[in-house]
Amino acid sequence: MKIHRFTVVTALACGVLAGNTMAAPAPQEPTFTVKLLAPETALKAAQAALGQCRKDGFQTAVAVVDRAGVVQVVLRDRYAGAHTLDVAVAKAWTAASFKQSTTSLAIETQPGKPMSGIRQLPRAMVAGGGLPIEAGGNLLGAIAVSGAPGGDADDACAKAGIKAIADEIEF
Repeated sequence: MKIHRFTVVTALACGVLAGNTMAAPAPQEPTFTVKLLAPETALKAAQAALGQCRKDGFQTAVAVVDRAGVVQVVLRDRYAGAHTLDVAVAKAWTAASFKQSTTSLAIETQPGKPMSGIRQLPRAMVAGGGLPIEAGGNLLGAIAVSGAPGGDADDACAKAGIKAIADEIEF
């Protein structure tokens, strides 16, 4: 009896597929739910961050993004540099995308480190001032400040923004 090569290959493929379906994990739900900051909450965080920077004598821009990095709020103080808008948005996007502070990313992505390639991403801004906003183990978004003298000062203002909404977002 002559067996054609196509028949053998087909039979083997079917056997492999059948074997894989038995070992496959249970299917996941077709949809999922996420929590996002309400626009009013994002605005409150941005205003608090801007207020802290003003109190400290800094003219800055503040951006709040959702968990996908989409801008929810951007505020720029009257004398903040024109560049601070783009930088604040980029820092917030980076913090949300990588789910960590941009200060820690600045350290981890220095030249010669394994993650240094992240600095080449078009939207990535790995300078201090961007913080993820988390509650109940969930990423809700990120806040970032640009324009204070150094990443530490930007971080302090961003932390004030998160602190202003902390009681409202804990669940």
